[in-house]
Amino acid sequence: MSLATSHAPIRDLRPTDRARVEEITREAGVFSKREISIALEVFDDATGSNAVGIADPDYESAGVLVDDRLAAWAVWGPTPGAPGTFDLYWIVVDPARQRHGLGQILHDHMEERIAGRAVEVLVETSGRPDYGPTRRFYERRGYQVTRRVADFYGPGDDQVVYLKAFGSASR
Repeated sequence: MSLATSHAPIRDLRPTDRARVEEITREAGVFSKREISIALEVFDDATGSNAVGIADPDYESAGVLVDDRLAAWAVWGPTPGAPGTFDLYWIVVDPARQRHGLGQILHDHMEERIAGRAVEVLVETSGRPDYGPTRRFYERRGYQVTRRVADFYGPGDDQVVYLKAFGSASR
């Protein structure tokens, strides 16, 4: 992690971040139009940018600022019907800022915010080769593959489900 990003400010995402979130997500270069649409829908629900204008309390979000500009964003929340389980829906880092620790900063921030509430965190991602760095990111943070579903997202695009357990907390 560079000195410049080790103290990068973190804040909740805001509706006014939508254009920047879309820009970062598009520029990441791995997401399809459909995935970008889903990311924006989750962002809208998390921030209240949706049609009802109310943030869904089951989503939590954060963004990292570099030079007063959003450089990375994340959304997570409790898994419905699974007490103590959280889903990490999105972590996306501006490609120009990748490999500087911003994803780690967001991940650590998420873990701090769910501490005491989470027994485990689930992440679903693609098995495509271009998602290799994403899978390594989770593996380096203690996530284990719990399931792989062949061709889940489409031909040659497996779903890889990761789980990270936190101690022996009870549900």
